[in-house]
Amino acid sequence: MSHAGTDPRSDPRTDPVPDPRTTVVVITHNRRDELLRTLDELARLPERPPVIVTDNASTDGTAEAVARLHPEVTLLTPGRNLGAVGRNLAVAQATTPYVAFCDDDSWWEPGSLARAADLLDLHPRLASVTGRILVEPGGREDPIVAELRDSPVEGPAWLPGPALGSFLAAATVLRTEAFRQAGGFDERLWLGGEEELLATDMASHGWWLVYARDVTVHHAPSLARDSTLRRVHGLRNTLWFCWLRRPAGAALRRTLFLARTVPRDLPSLRAFGLAVAGLPWVLRERRVVPPEVEARLEALTSAQRHSTARRYVG
Repeated sequence: MSHAGTDPRSDPRTDPVPDPRTTVVVITHNRRDELLRTLDELARLPERPPVIVTDNASTDGTAEAVARLHPEVTLLTPGRNLGAVGRNLAVAQATTPYVAFCDDDSWWEPGSLARAADLLDLHPRLASVTGRILVEPGGREDPIVAELRDSPVEGPAWLPGPALGSFLAAATVLRTEAFRQAGGFDERLWLGGEEELLATDMASHGWWLVYARDVTVHHAPSLARDSTLRRVHGLRNTLWFCWLRRPAGAALRRTLFLARTVPRDLPSLRAFGLAVAGLPWVLRERRVVPPEVEARLEALTSAQRHSTARRYVG
């Protein structure tokens, strides 16, 4: 199937070539201006994707502004802040084979959704395509891109790029079937590294994740964020993930490493306290991954220890 960019006479940045394969999903909370900018950018995409926004109980007039300025957008208003589970609600509404996540402060580059869909069309066992992230203003490459590009995970020869152990929800196109089969995002993780559990569950079902350098997302980080709360949740969720899915030895090593290396402050103490408080449900729902998936997770151990994205500071 030919799409934007395959005809040498066409320019995917300007030529409207509607592509019915992908729905864009956005969650938002009290970021009206950033969201409206993102929706403006999405409306200009040549693929003309349907867009579903879940407004997580904003109090700044977000829902009213979206309804007025972007009536073509499907707007979901659950009435409370569901965190990442807001994406689950949107995916449940999607009728396309693929869903593209982006945050309310990020947007897809013209032609990228079609390129990601082409890769998913060509490789039936591919669950997700994560793109290159450019930070705005300026368009500099996000430091996380180097980690994606140099991923140590070994994958099959048919993969169209480096195999990944997880994905970034703000920069990934997923196969709707794989997302639903794995159960979507867990409501207890809320936000902050919530992708790792879902990615691992997709891998346990036999799916693969990949990085694609010719798929691009732009990110203009919002100033409306609580970095300390995000750190608390990120550390808590990392601990929960290890205890839920890793073999006992690997989970213990990761826990001890984090205990030694995270800042010795109140947010870290709170994160560990929240993680321990969740042990009853964690142990009840613990399901160790298959050996081949654990091998992928183990391959990422060194990269995670040196990752600037996993320093749990803020």
